[in-house]
Amino acid sequence: MRANSSAPTMKTWRKLAYSFGSLGAAVPYQAVQTYIIFFYADVMKLPIELVGYTMILYGIWNAINDPLFGYLSDRTRTKWGRRIPYIVGGLVPLVLVFIFLWIPPFSAADGNYIPLFVYFTVMMFLFDGLFTLVVLNWTALFPEMFTSLEDRSMVSMWRQLFGNVGLIIGIALAPTIYGKLGWKSMAIIFGIITGISLAISLWGSKEADPVEYEKPLDVLPALRYTLANKSFMTYVVPYMLIQFTFVMIMAMVPFQAKYVLNIADEQSTLILGAAFVTVFIALFPWTRYIIKAGSKQAASRAIAIFAIALIPFGLARTFTTGILGGALVGAGLAGLLLLFDTLLIADVIDEDQLHTGQRREGMYFGANALFIRLAISVQALVMSQVLKASGYDPNLPSQPASIVTGIRSLMTVIPIIALIAAFLVFRMYPLYGDKLVKMKKELESTDKTA
Repeated sequence: MRANSSAPTMKTWRKLAYSFGSLGAAVPYQAVQTYIIFFYADVMKLPIELVGYTMILYGIWNAINDPLFGYLSDRTRTKWGRRIPYIVGGLVPLVLVFIFLWIPPFSAADGNYIPLFVYFTVMMFLFDGLFTLVVLNWTALFPEMFTSLEDRSMVSMWRQLFGNVGLIIGIALAPTIYGKLGWKSMAIIFGIITGISLAISLWGSKEADPVEYEKPLDVLPALRYTLANKSFMTYVVPYMLIQFTFVMIMAMVPFQAKYVLNIADEQSTLILGAAFVTVFIALFPWTRYIIKAGSKQAASRAIAIFAIALIPFGLARTFTTGILGGALVGAGLAGLLLLFDTLLIADVIDEDQLHTGQRREGMYFGANALFIRLAISVQALVMSQVLKASGYDPNLPSQPASIVTGIRSLMTVIPIIALIAAFLVFRMYPLYGDKLVKMKKELESTDKTA
C-alpha cells in the first residue's frame, strides 16, 4: 500500500498551508546553528572548548534520538494518525525551550563556567529532542502526501520559498534584531513565529487512514535495511557534507563580520540577505531545470556552483565584496535546498517500499537527521579547535591577527574539501535516468495491485 496513491489531487491551499511549516522549521534551527556558538562563546564568554564539548555531547544525543523518534513515529497507531499527534504535542514545549535557550541564568563573566556549561548542554538536548519530534514528523508527511515528481517539485519549491523566508529571519535579520532589541527579544519573536507557522502547517497536513497502515518492521531489520540501502547512503553522506559546509559558513559569518570585515550587525544582515535574495530568485529556474534534467545531474551542478562561490565569499575583505560573495553563494544554495531537503530522499523512500513493502518515512528521516546532526557536531568541533588554534579568546580586548587566517580557512579551504568529497560520493547515487523511471513504474504497478 502507498498512502494516497489513488487519492485525488490535493487542493492548492492545503499544499501551501503544509509548505508554510518550512518557515517555522527554519527560523529556530538556523538561528541556533548560526548564532548559538557565537552567543555562548563571544557574548556569554563560555570558553570555546566548553562550547565544543557541548556540541559533541549534542551529537551523541542526536545519534540516539533521531532514528529512535523516526522508528517510533513509523510504529505509532492512533485515530489521529502517526505523525500529527507528535507535532501537536511537541509544538508548545519546543517554542518555550527555544526561548529559554537564549536566556541563560548564569554568566561565565561572573565565573560561573560550569553552571553555564551544564545549562547550555541541557537546553541543547531539550531543544534538539523537541525539534526532532516535531519537525521530523512534519517532514515525514511529505512523501506520503505528494507522490509525483511534478507535485513534489512544486511543493518542494514552495517549501523552500517559505523556508528561505525562515532563513532570512533566522539568519539574515537576527543580527539587526539582537543588535537593536537584545537576544531575549529575538528569542521571543522567533519563538512566536515558529509556533504560528507550524500551527498553520497542521491545517494543511493530512495522513492516510490509520486502518491502511502496514505492519511495521521491527527495529533491527528496519535499521539494517536503511543503512544497507546504497541509494540512501550515497544520498545522505553527500548531504551530511553539504550540511557541514552550510552550517560552518553560517556559523562563521558573525565572526567574519566582527573580526575580518569590521562591520556592524546591521551590515552583516545585508550580506546574508544578499545570499537569500538570490535563493529566492534562483528557486524557480532550479525547479524547471530539475524537472528537465533530473535530480542527479541538477544536484551535481548545484554542489559545484556552491563550492566555487565559497572562494569569493570566504575571502571577502570589504562589505561590498561580502555582499557579492553572498549573492554567488545563494545561486548554488537554492538548488541544494530543493534537492537534498526533500526530492532525493523521497525517491529513496519510494525505492525502499519496493524492497520492504513498507512506507518508512519516519525511519529514513530519522536516520537522515542523525547524519545531519553528526555533521553539525563535527562542524562545531572543527570550528572551536581551529578558532582556539588561531588564538581566539573572547576575553581579550582585541583578537590576534592570526584569527583572520583561521576564519578564512573555516569559510573556504575546509568547506570546499568537504564539498569535493560530497561531489565524488554522489556520483555513485543510482536513482537516475532509466533506473529511476523503471522504479517509478514498478511502484505504480505495486500500488494498483495493492
